[in-house]
Amino acid sequence: MIRVVIADDHHLVREGIRALLERAGDIDVVGEAVNGLEAVELVRGLAPDVLLMDIAMPRLNGIQAAEQLRDTSAATHIVILSMHSDEILVRQALQHGVKGFLPKGSVSDELLFAIRAASRGAVYLSPSISTSLLAHPGQDGESKPRGAPGPLTARELELLRLIGKGLTNAQMALELGISIKTVERHRTNLMQKLNAHNLVELIRIALMQGLIPLDADNPDT
Repeated sequence: MIRVVIADDHHLVREGIRALLERAGDIDVVGEAVNGLEAVELVRGLAPDVLLMDIAMPRLNGIQAAEQLRDTSAATHIVILSMHSDEILVRQALQHGVKGFLPKGSVSDELLFAIRAASRGAVYLSPSISTSLLAHPGQDGESKPRGAPGPLTARELELLRLIGKGLTNAQMALELGISIKTVERHRTNLMQKLNAHNLVELIRIALMQGLIPLDADNPDT
């Protein structure tokens, strides 16, 4: 049996996915998480074969959770579900060791295929996503598509979350224990990596790509 943890902050979505997986016959849902931090904790405690995770969640988003699990050398393979299949976001996920990336509407046989592939350590991308990546390789020294960023660092992702909450540079410096000049440097890097020309555009792109949760104003995120 393939042991799976489902992570999504919407109860009905988790129920629908669980029902699909339990009908498969070879998949056992061993846990459910409502945010990225809980997903990381469940993986560490249960060591499932696959973590099936929405990319836009509170506490930690899918990219941040994947980064934490990769840094702890967890053996669990990750499949990401996202409302957006932006090429840059997919590349970031793959760079953090994600094995599968599907549009969130793929609650079907394609999802089962992706989970089975991930459990074997294979990579599965939806056809539309893989076609886009093949059209713009942009990896291993090949030419990148225009405007494609390098992967965001953990500090940049943390700063992006605080920007999404509306904190000022001074407040972010205090929160992170760094200087205002360092905050400004990280913000400049974020603008360049996400190809944003102003703060509003930076937040919009970050939300679209699932880099900050949609409920960023929630103090618990």
